[in-house]
Amino acid sequence: MKIHLVDGTYELFRSHFGAPPKKSPEGMEIGATLGLVRSMMLLLSDPEVTHVAVAFDHVIESFRNKMYAGYKSSAGVDSIILNQFALVEKLISALGLVVWPMVKFEADDAIATAVTKFKKVKSVEQIVICSVDKDLTQMVEGNRVVCWDRRREIMLDEKGVVGKFGVSPESIPDYLALVGDSADGYPGIQGWGAKSSATVLAKFKHIESIPKDPKKLPLGLARATTLVENLQNNFDDALLFRELSTLREDVPLKESLVDLKWLGAFPRFKKLCHELGDERISERVTKWR
Repeated sequence: MKIHLVDGTYELFRSHFGAPPKKSPEGMEIGATLGLVRSMMLLLSDPEVTHVAVAFDHVIESFRNKMYAGYKSSAGVDSIILNQFALVEKLISALGLVVWPMVKFEADDAIATAVTKFKKVKSVEQIVICSVDKDLTQMVEGNRVVCWDRRREIMLDEKGVVGKFGVSPESIPDYLALVGDSADGYPGIQGWGAKSSATVLAKFKHIESIPKDPKKLPLGLARATTLVENLQNNFDDALLFRELSTLREDVPLKESLVDLKWLGAFPRFKKLCHELGDERISERVTKWR
């Protein structure tokens, strides 16, 4: 069997910018919510999709905000999106899918924990992470754990990660620490671009293993000298940024593999769709409990 782990936060943002706007009878904007529900129903229409969980950043802030003041937060995020998290979690749960609404941790941490937990089960042939988040590529393992960009129909296995970033999945946190991640709000180390970071980490894998002697780096001496100086002068920042980008695998998820099996929508799903003024969605559900 395959397990599909969905980054619900990414899906909600994608729906917000891609789905047509729509208001509920009470006047609340629900276009992104309905778009995400339709996206999950499309996913479930594939007979290979049998076991699914959807993780959300119930609040944007997490424990990482206490580690680094500049880390991503809800500041500046459109309230139209923020106001739909609770609603979409309710609808996806009513659709019969396992929902992980994260508060202390992030959605990516829940997915990483689930990967670590379920990849040990022999009956699980493959775990498909439905997300384009760079952080999640650190969880890719051979062809057993892959990342799937559903919008562009791109599947990244371990070779695909190396082809895209120039480093193996185990080096992704180090890579992001050096290059920086604007989506998460940390800048990386000055001078360390994607190409130089990939070239160095492809050989040394982790930040601590990068030699202080610039002659040992597989780069031109002048370039290597500057990079080594910048790294040494900001070494603590580099380690902090790596910690920020390293996904936690200890989120307390109570669900077993059996719980992830989709058995159909609950009757309350029809009621919720009626309250939102869009009963056509519930009419397309193919399986009910």
